[in-house]
Amino acid sequence: MDYQKILENIYATLKGHKSTGKVATYIPELAKIPFSKLGMHIYCINSGHYHIGDANERFSIQSISKVFGLTLAMGILGDDLFKRIDVEPSGNPFNSLIQLEYENGIPRNPFINAGALLIADVLISNLKNPKKELLEFIRNITNDYTIISNSQVSNSEKEHSHRNASLLHLMKSFGNIKNPIEDVLDLYLFQCAIEMSCKELATAFMVYANEGKLINTNQQLLNPSYIKRINAIMQTCGFYDEAGEFSFRVGLPGKSGVGGGIVAIHPGVYTTAVWSPPLNPKGNSELGMIALEELTSRTGLSIF
Repeated sequence: MDYQKILENIYATLKGHKSTGKVATYIPELAKIPFSKLGMHIYCINSGHYHIGDANERFSIQSISKVFGLTLAMGILGDDLFKRIDVEPSGNPFNSLIQLEYENGIPRNPFINAGALLIADVLISNLKNPKKELLEFIRNITNDYTIISNSQVSNSEKEHSHRNASLLHLMKSFGNIKNPIEDVLDLYLFQCAIEMSCKELATAFMVYANEGKLINTNQQLLNPSYIKRINAIMQTCGFYDEAGEFSFRVGLPGKSGVGGGIVAIHPGVYTTAVWSPPLNPKGNSELGMIALEELTSRTGLSIF
């Protein structure tokens, strides 16, 4: 299959699309990113890398980082993790306090904000240096040791994290947060501010498409049963209350972030990442959703 030509055709389609999306202005540093940025990368298990546009430019991965945090937490606690967090789609905004109150401080899934904050709490309780170890994990699966977290972005987001702090206070009132709220919020904002390119994201997520093995060395890095579960959670919960729409239109497990990035995998076939900052009303990249729908439609390849 000619993935490069498919990407070029998708790029032409996207360039001809009049976007109605809006950049995430509630994080001031993200509001500075040019509206027109657009990149896409495919990493095919059998034939390598393909890209178009701004695929090599790093951006704030934001909630895509929640997949990496979940992976580390599952490696530490295994199934015991899910005594403190559920795996059901939320059907509500990603930062809903109402749902968390109704469900007694148990986050609906690891990819809404409450769930990712709880995961950060788990990492603080079990790792000596959670920021360092999380970053080392990402660098290892990407094979790129220059990846960093942007302190300007995390500081910018910290000034507007009152709702995230409220989620933590609410969970702590139910006994589901064990560490100081300031420490948990600090780790969460650190991971959201990690910057990666489409190429780096596609490379990192290859471990989820390749049954937990590093593609270059064939090293079994992650438990295949954990990979299966993480992929399932991405399929059902990776796009907040638009997960059903993404499954319907695209048909791949994936995860989005308000930095405009989306990463998706076809297990055993390829990984792909797309970046376009303007977001639709659900908080997902408007053009990214279109690009991935075009990809699975043009290739005829989805998990369904």
